[in-house]
Formats: sequence, C-alpha cells, structure tokens
Amino acid sequence: MTDPSTCPLPDSPLPDDAARALYLAVVGNGGILRAADLPPGDEPVLERLLDLGLVVPRVEDAAYAAVNPRVVIGRIGSELRSTGGELLARADEMPEQFAELAQAFDVTPRHPECSVEVTYVHGFEQIRLRLAQLDAECSQEMLAAQPGGARPVEGLPDALDRMRRLAERGGTVRGIYEPAAAADPATAAFAAAAAEVGCRYRVLGEPFRRVLIYDRKVAVIPAASDNSRAAFVEDPVVVDFMADAFERDWQRAARVRWARGPEAPEPADSLPDQVGRFLAQGLTQRAIATRLGLSERTVAGHIARLRELYDAETLFQLGWQLRSAADAARRRVP
Repeated sequence: MTDPSTCPLPDSPLPDDAARALYLAVVGNGGILRAADLPPGDEPVLERLLDLGLVVPRVEDAAYAAVNPRVVIGRIGSELRSTGGELLARADEMPEQFAELAQAFDVTPRHPECSVEVTYVHGFEQIRLRLAQLDAECSQEMLAAQPGGARPVEGLPDALDRMRRLAERGGTVRGIYEPAAAADPATAAFAAAAAEVGCRYRVLGEPFRRVLIYDRKVAVIPAASDNSRAAFVEDPVVVDFMADAFERDWQRAARVRWARGPEAPEPADSLPDQVGRFLAQGLTQRAIATRLGLSERTVAGHIARLRELYDAETLFQLGWQLRSAADAARRRVP
C-alpha cells in the first residue's frame, strides 16, 4: 500500500463535488473500493482522490482503501505553509530584482503607441525621477495645485531653475497655494521670482487636491496618504477633467502681489472682492456671473457670504453698504 504522506502536493488541495461523492461512497462501503466496482466514467474522479491522497491503491487485491482525511490535512497544510514561506521570501526579493528595470522604464520616454493610461510609481526617488522627465518634456504649460502651506526651502532653487528652462522653451506655470504659503517668506520670494519669468501663483482659501498637469497630457496625483506612491495618468478624458477642475479652482483663487515682498503679500482682486465691486455698481447676479465666467450658483455663494459679513438682510442693503465702504476707502486714500 502506498504511504499517503509521500503523495505530491496536488494543483488544488481541495476535493471537488465529484471527488467528495466518490470518497463518501468508498467510506460507506467499509473504506474499500474494488477496481471492478468503479462506476464507468469515474476513472478521472478516482485519479483525483489518488492525487489528493484520500485513497491509496492496494496492489494485492486490485482495490483502493480510504485514508483518514486528517492525515491528508496535516500533510497538505504543512506543504502549503512551506510553499507559502518560499513565495513570501521570493516576493520580498522582487523589488530589488526589478529595480533596474523599473528605473529604466520610468526615465525613458516611450513611443506614443506604447503609452499606458495610468502608471503607479512607488518611492520618493522613483517619483522624483519620473517628475524630472516630465519637467524636461513639458513645452507649453504646467498646472500645479499644491496644498500644504509653505513649500520646502531646499527644493525652491531647483524649481525656479526648471521654470526658467520651461520659459525659455515658450512655456509657463500656473500654480495654486494655500493662504499660509503667502505668509512664508521663502515661498513668497519664490513666487515673486517665478513671476518674473511669466509664471503665476494664486492662493485659494478652501480645500483643494494636489495635482500636477503637464501640457494637459499627463496628470500626477498622490496614490498614498504620505505621497510615497503617485499615479501618472495619461487618459485624455481624465486629464481634461482634472484640468477643468484646476481651472475652476484658479478662477476662485485670489491673486497676490508677491513682488511686494514676503512680509505682507497683498491679495488683489479676489473673487469675493470682484463680486462685491460689481454689486456696488448695481449689476445683477446673472450679469456678475457672466462678467467673471462663473456659474450663478457660485456667485450666489459669494453673495451669501458677503451678506453675512455685512449683516445685510436684502441684496439692496448689501449693495448700499458695499458702495458706502468703497466711498469711505477712496476718501482715506491720500
């Protein structure tokens, strides 16, 4: 009789319905199945039980004996755990084995016919390499929404150098920061220097998502909360959607006179200011929306906040108070 503990590990360690039924029939027959009693067509099912080790052949009488399933469970479980450990070790080795290939893929421009719609890049260094490639390839415009306040000082000189090179190629940059960035001397000085080569930055006092868009062809977004994984999106429809979202944020963002210096960068003509000025001039909500290229719903939101700020019960009262405030400001100017 064959030792069931020496049976090789089957492709699948679980019996199917047919194998279960035949095994139960063997057990019901006292644990013995004679070859002559095997139902026609069940030869593959018997082979399955033999592979699993649930039955073993008895050469002396051309029969098959059932094996205790607990023996099979112990053997297959032990082999699976051993195989699983080997697979885990191989998985741990894969990043190192593929590192050179991954780096070559990230830094080498690919033929347009071979481009993929979304590529995930892991690790800060690999992400920097891929971004450096996109910086070098960008020729028209980069859109950058960068929440988080002040930018890291150590990266500002290199960023400014990249902008100068892009400007030399005829391109430019538009970026959105949080208001806290305007209060940071290094970031404000960087934005002022960038403005000298035609790049523009605004601040947006509401939540927005981080995204970089290169020539409206590739968008880069975080794919991990700590920014250690990034998604590089090349699907034209998705990139256009992200670019449209950036444009909406750009329209709501406030312009800043960065050149005044980092001590007190002065916001100029923010959307609420523009809405208030047009209201003071007597324009309707629809007319203001048309002038600013916004939806009436967006304008209505700004008006609601202005009414709360000025404690105005009606739109007429708000317009009157805004005109009074504007007249008072003009009288204070020397």
